[in-house]
Amino acid sequence: MIEFNGNALIKERFEQIQERIDEAAQRSGRNPAEIELIAVTKEKSAAVVKALSENGISKIGESYLSEALFKINILADYQLEWHMIGNIQHGKETQIALNFAEVHSVDRLQVAKALNKRAKQFDRILPVYLEFNVSGEETKHGWNAWKENMWDQLLEELEMVINFPSLEIKGLMTMAPYSVNPEDARPYFVKLRKLRDYLYRNYPYANLSGLSMGMSGDFETAIEEGATVLRIGSALVGPR
Repeated sequence: MIEFNGNALIKERFEQIQERIDEAAQRSGRNPAEIELIAVTKEKSAAVVKALSENGISKIGESYLSEALFKINILADYQLEWHMIGNIQHGKETQIALNFAEVHSVDRLQVAKALNKRAKQFDRILPVYLEFNVSGEETKHGWNAWKENMWDQLLEELEMVINFPSLEIKGLMTMAPYSVNPEDARPYFVKLRKLRDYLYRNYPYANLSGLSMGMSGDFETAIEEGATVLRIGSALVGPR
């Protein structure tokens, strides 16, 4: 039996977050229904995920494969959609392609190749986001994209990825540097949106509309800059 006594708190937090999403969308002239919320539950128990499900939150983001597989197994009877949002280690691609609805952290050509190969083996088209480092921070993953005058150098590899037959490219993903001030994240969200538009001009046949950006501390700013997917953890399920 999975027990958890924080169901009411999650319900309250979810309602508050949804209200903030609605207000940020309204300020931006956007439809809140176009903005997807993924609950980030790394280092949280299966009971927390169960409580999320009971409050109408079905999209779950995980960063660590072994932890995610445990929860996927124990919660198999729940209608949940699992999203891989963490760094993908070599050799883990098979389990990721088999168990996750979407992957948000395709950060290099080798990962894309491996996921495409595994998805083909499982006879599926795997939806993915391409991750870019738009800040220049060494701790961030993704294709190097912080210098706009270097974007041309990305095109050859990205064209290969976009044309992999077993991957469905849904858009771009990034993480802004940590700051207590949400406004500090705005330039990085603007840059990812500009990169998306730049790539679309080069690959007008590709679906690059999605922007997976914005977390607990800066999701309202991300919405104002065009985010279509929010990855919210601590504001919803509490700190790790």
